[in-house]
Formats: sequence, C-alpha cells, structure tokens
Amino acid sequence: MARGKTQMRRIENATSRQVTFFKRRNGLLKKAFELSVLCDAEVAVLIFSTRGKLYEFSSKSIKETIERYKRHKKDIQAKNPPVEQNKQHLQQEMASLMENIEHLESSKRKLSGEDLGSCTTEELLELEQQLERSISSIRTRKIQVFRQHVEQLKEKGTALAVENAMLRNKLSLQQERGSNKEKATVPSADISEVSDVETDLFIGPPETSRKRAL
Repeated sequence: MARGKTQMRRIENATSRQVTFFKRRNGLLKKAFELSVLCDAEVAVLIFSTRGKLYEFSSKSIKETIERYKRHKKDIQAKNPPVEQNKQHLQQEMASLMENIEHLESSKRKLSGEDLGSCTTEELLELEQQLERSISSIRTRKIQVFRQHVEQLKEKGTALAVENAMLRNKLSLQQERGSNKEKATVPSADISEVSDVETDLFIGPPETSRKRAL
C-alpha cells in the first residue's frame, strides 16, 4: 500500500509531532553521515528541539566547521559587499552628483546675469574675468572663421577666373573658324556674279547678236 503524501505544515498533535521529530532527526543525521563518507564532504548538522535540547553531527569538529563557515562568509562579503552597503554608496554618489548639478546651475545663472544679489565683490570680479576670457575666445574663433570664409571665396574666385578665361579662348577660336569659312566662300560668289552667260532675249542672226553685245 502506497504511503500518502505528507502535508508540509505543523503537526498539531504533540505526541505525533514528537514521534515525527525523532524519526526525521535520525534520518537527517544518517543522510549527513552518508554524505560525508560517500562524497568526502565536511558536514556539520545542528538540531534544537522544541524543548531546547541539542542534537549534532559533524564529520570533523563542529567548532572547526563553524569557524570555517565564518571565514568563508567574510571572504564572500569582502568580494561582494552587502546590498545595504551598495545602497548607501549609491545614495552618497547621487547626493554628490546632485550637489555638483546645483553648483553648475547656479554658475550658469550667474553667468547669465541672474541671482547676483548673493555674490560678494570677489565673486563678481571672478565672474567678470571669466566672461572676458569667454568673449576673447569667441572673438578669436570668429576671426578664424571669417578668414577661412575669405580664403574659400578667394579660391572660388580664382576657379571662376580660370573658367572664364577658358570660355573666352573657346569663343575666340569659334569666331576665327567662322571668319575663315566666310573668306573661303567669297570667291565662288564673285565668280558667279561676273559669269559671261548672256541672258538677254534677241531675235535675229547670231552675228548681229554678237555685235550688239560688243
């Protein structure tokens, strides 16, 4: 007959609870012994009953095992700080960043000419010097940008002048070729104009027509 599944909750009957404690205690100590022997593991088990009685098992020494556990725990905490320490560290960093941000915002407002009522004479002089340095840097950069722009315009003007000269040369060559063609066609036109062909209509003997022409 199969055993029923035990519900994981406190046994209300005191006698049954005491019987179950002894059975499972012995089973737990037996399993701890088997684990230490079969796997060569250092095992320590401490059990306190409801009446405060201590039951223990250790493969070596309870005290040595506990000391080893404490050293191991310290090493882990040194490598991985607790969450609370990390939280405090993050809060401190956040507070420092917020303070820096507030300081920068205050400096920005003062440079803009705002919130100057609380400034001392030394702070006002420092602000004035800082603004003069900023204006000097801005002017230097502006002059540099203007010079670069002028150089670009000069280069562009030079390129346009070269292109203009090339277009003029091309135009002059085309004009010379056109004039040469006109000169070549003039003699043929003159010859056609002074041709000896007689176009007048005359009735009579050929000799008479020749004399008339002469």
